[in-house]
Amino acid sequence: MESTELKVEMVALHEKRVRKCLSKVKGIERVEVEASIQKVIVTGCANRSKILKALRRVGLRAEPWSPHNELLSAYAAGSLMFNNYSFF
Repeated sequence: MESTELKVEMVALHEKRVRKCLSKVKGIERVEVEASIQKVIVTGCANRSKILKALRRVGLRAEPWSPHNELLSAYAAGSLMFNNYSFF
């Protein structure tokens, strides 16, 4: 079983749309959505390109999750910390 992390541009209304779209992709067992940071974690045996294609087909912008996305979401949340020092 493989876990795939994606950045999906969405608002809270799109969470249901994401779950419905990914439930139709063969091989996906579980979908976790963190709408506040626009992160979707897909668990199962589905290929990443199939998952991205399914999301794009329903009009959602999606890309693989990267450390850059993690930094941006922490900055947006105002909780960026380095070595126990808060910068915001």
